[in-house]
Amino acid sequence: MVQPPQQQYCVRCVYPASAAAPLAFTNEGVCTGCLVNDQKQRIDWDERRRELHDLLEPHRSLDGATYDCIIPVSGGKDSHYQTYVIVEEFGLRPLLVTYHGNNYLPVGLRNLRNLRERFGCDHIFFSPSVPVLKKLNRLCFRTMGDMNWHAHCGIFTYPVQIAVKFRIPLIVWGEHGFTDLSGMYSLDDRIEMTAKFRLEHAQRGYDWQDMMEETEGLTEQDLLWAKYPTDVELAEVGIRGIYLGNYLNWEANAQTELMHQWGFEESPEPFERTYRRMSNLDDMHENGIHDYLKYVKFGYGRATDHACKDIRAGRMTRSEGIAMVARYDHVKPRWDLERWLDYVDMTEEEFEETADGFRDPRVWVRDEHGEWIKDSIVEFDARRAADRETAATGPLARGDL
Repeated sequence: MVQPPQQQYCVRCVYPASAAAPLAFTNEGVCTGCLVNDQKQRIDWDERRRELHDLLEPHRSLDGATYDCIIPVSGGKDSHYQTYVIVEEFGLRPLLVTYHGNNYLPVGLRNLRNLRERFGCDHIFFSPSVPVLKKLNRLCFRTMGDMNWHAHCGIFTYPVQIAVKFRIPLIVWGEHGFTDLSGMYSLDDRIEMTAKFRLEHAQRGYDWQDMMEETEGLTEQDLLWAKYPTDVELAEVGIRGIYLGNYLNWEANAQTELMHQWGFEESPEPFERTYRRMSNLDDMHENGIHDYLKYVKFGYGRATDHACKDIRAGRMTRSEGIAMVARYDHVKPRWDLERWLDYVDMTEEEFEETADGFRDPRVWVRDEHGEWIKDSIVEFDARRAADRETAATGPLARGDL
């Protein structure tokens, strides 16, 4: 009987060792994401807020001749909270910048409009042409198994272009996602946004030049929005990108509850692949087929991400998180897949064949019937319990050795 490769999972949350974000474990089996969450409990957040004040204040335009900072926004819960903090708590005048990938949910567009109107901010809104987006969806799916490369690139590139063009040195991001999810950095590092992170992590190691190949016929002119400013241009303006999550005790549930008071809406309809309704409303495929591909590649999905966050926040037990993972992570989103296949003119057979080529062999194997199988957190916990039982009742425990 074929057995899948055994996986390690965090003993506190539900993250697997195959996580797409950089992840490590202690000897006790606790993941680095949980360790960073422990760190949050020890930080003096009042002192961090004072640091943030001291960092922001020199960027306040005393004569009103320019904007104080740029906030990259999608219109989601984090965008609302970032704008709330900068406008309402610190009294700055930001310029909001949005990359639009053409797949907003209706509730996402309402939130984007609410963000601009409720906080009274100027707002630049950019979208590549639909033919270019369709080409990038197809090309990047076939190249790297991620049809949303264009969104990752646009989100981390276009706001920086605008910062250089308008000579606005400070860009205010929300949380550093990989630090929050997997503990990529310590919160004491106060990590800032870099071109290296953009290219190697957000963009999967691919840049705009890699998109100019014969299959889709994309040109440099099609990709002007994807060209990151040069080091010289960044230095001339003094561009600096900070993460509010280094200075504020970032917890999405509490922030969402606060942002409801400022007009933020959650999705009125449930998603097929996760229980949360407050996340990824700017792209209908993020919680759908894009996330399904993460499951195909790495063996877990957004329900795992969300459960880990909620377990660490004390809003869910690990057992409840395991139940959410079992319910959602494997689901193939029918409506979402059919919409995307029609959008890019692809058959489901081609989709499946291409997606299977990106499966991690450290996670997936075909069984004797040709079906893909993988290890699960339930099986991991069972092995761990058996090991503890053996340690408690074996010869060493009985003193026979």
